[in-house]
Amino acid sequence: LLSRRQRQMCIRDRLITVLIDKYTDLQRIKRANNGVENQELEYQIKVTIAKLASLGVSVEDITL
Repeated sequence: LLSRRQRQMCIRDRLITVLIDKYTDLQRIKRANNGVENQELEYQIKVTIAKLASLGVSVEDITL
C-alpha cells in the first residue's frame, strides 16, 4: 500500500508525463503548419510550458 506522499508523487509524475506528451504533440502540429501562424496553437503551447514550469520541468531539451 502506498503512503499519501507516494500517491502524491505518482500523481505528479503522471501529470508531468501527460503535459510533456501534450507539449510534444503541440510542437509537431506547429511544425506541420509550415510556418503558418496559429494564435490558438501558440496560446496552448504557452499555457503548457507554464504548467510544466510550475512543476519544475524545463522544455528546452524537448523543443523541436
